[in-house]
Amino acid sequence: MTTRGAEAARRWLAERGVRAEGEGWTSDGEPGRRLTANEVAHSWAGEVFTDGGLDVPGRVRLAFGLLDLLGEYWVTCEIRMADRGATGPLPADALWDGYRRRLEAEEDAEALTYSLWADWFEDRATVAAAFHEVLGGDIDRVVNEPTDALLRRARRVLKCTGPVPWPVKEAAYGSAVRLPALHPALFRGLLAGYHDVYGELEPSAALTLLTRLDLPADTEHLAELRQVLTEGHRNHHLSPPAWDDAIRARA
Repeated sequence: MTTRGAEAARRWLAERGVRAEGEGWTSDGEPGRRLTANEVAHSWAGEVFTDGGLDVPGRVRLAFGLLDLLGEYWVTCEIRMADRGATGPLPADALWDGYRRRLEAEEDAEALTYSLWADWFEDRATVAAAFHEVLGGDIDRVVNEPTDALLRRARRVLKCTGPVPWPVKEAAYGSAVRLPALHPALFRGLLAGYHDVYGELEPSAALTLLTRLDLPADTEHLAELRQVLTEGHRNHHLSPPAWDDAIRARA
């Protein structure tokens, strides 16, 4: 979380009669009723992008401040809708810097990673640009000059790359495999690429990467993934019996 962004969002809400109280929220417009953070997000996150007192980058920063404050996935939905809507796109530097900074932070980033997976990465119109911005464009820097913050971002992104098309992520995977600290996250990305409804793997290339990962031999589903890739399967949903056969082979 960026404290400054959260405090700016808190002031912005207070100016509109919405205030934190205990573990919930209150609104001057609904006296006597306790609101959840999710209700506040649904009511107010979209309003950020109509605030005439802010320029567009300022609206983006305020929206991320609301995300810091509320921790609700819906805020990311409003950010995406503003980017993809009639008044978009949002300034790319403000948008993706907001994602990168929070993916690098120590605080929980579940709302952001779910947003990447379910929204930006599953959409073929946005996946290439989104993946490039949050990892693909600087994976070599992560590998060559790793810091705790960069490793946090790389791990979080790799784990949710299941829906990213293989040609989009192949080069980044090839760089990530050079750094053992990223191997568990890269494995999760490969596994998700096999199981996700929108997942995409190239079996031979994915198997080559898999054999280079330094993982414990008893890593859950490592043997099964190796078997289905060896047999040339691209995705669980294209050949459902293959995974069950791999599990039985381990029994």
